[in-house]
Amino acid sequence: MGDSMIGGNMIIVGVILLIIGFVVGIHVLWTIGIILAAIGIVLWALGALGHAVGGRRHYW
Repeated sequence: MGDSMIGGNMIIVGVILLIIGFVVGIHVLWTIGIILAAIGIVLWALGALGHAVGGRRHYW
């Protein structure tokens, strides 16, 4: 699993939590969703640029 896959998964989970938090009105889910989406975007961008994330460039 590459870094861009991890970032993409975190973005998806973050957006889902954002939607659930907004619809249900639970602000904690909204906050966690924002944090996960932001971290996912950073990991996705770093992986797309070819930078090593977490000390590894590739995952086998």
